[in-house]
Amino acid sequence: MNKLQIIQHKIFTLSSIYHQLNIWRFGQQKIVFTNGCFDIMHLGHIDYLSKAADMGTKLIIGLNSDTSTQKLKGNTRPINNELSRSALLAALFFVDAVVIFDEATPLNLINHIKPDVLVKGADYTIPTIVGADEVLKYGGQVTTIPLIEGYSTSAIEQKILNAHA
Repeated sequence: MNKLQIIQHKIFTLSSIYHQLNIWRFGQQKIVFTNGCFDIMHLGHIDYLSKAADMGTKLIIGLNSDTSTQKLKGNTRPINNELSRSALLAALFFVDAVVIFDEATPLNLINHIKPDVLVKGADYTIPTIVGADEVLKYGGQVTTIPLIEGYSTSAIEQKILNAHA
């Protein structure tokens, strides 16, 4: 299998990830889940995702689809389409799976994956994290990771717009 095929095999649909989840669970892997748009990858994303991966043995990223991202972020987003964003995430060695979802929140995905650890950035509090109640009810862990100051896709987008104004 060539490197591009390896990347492509890490991108799943909700229905296609079940087989992989069963393999990981049989092997007693600790599954970590996080989600986001990840529109323009930057150091803040790499720091956050690598720290999330350190919390278990398998990292699954729920990726907002183009439609979902546009609803959340506005008509100028996403800048990169879901195919590009999912491939970039899957190319990271510490990412084990990327699942694109269309809904406004990843609640359905979280309920199906049932991660051992649900992670979000520290700009969230545990009570405001979608799926936290569900994960805690079945004995999973919910945690936040501090974000690196000064890194955001919105700030990069604004910098680009200002440079061309």
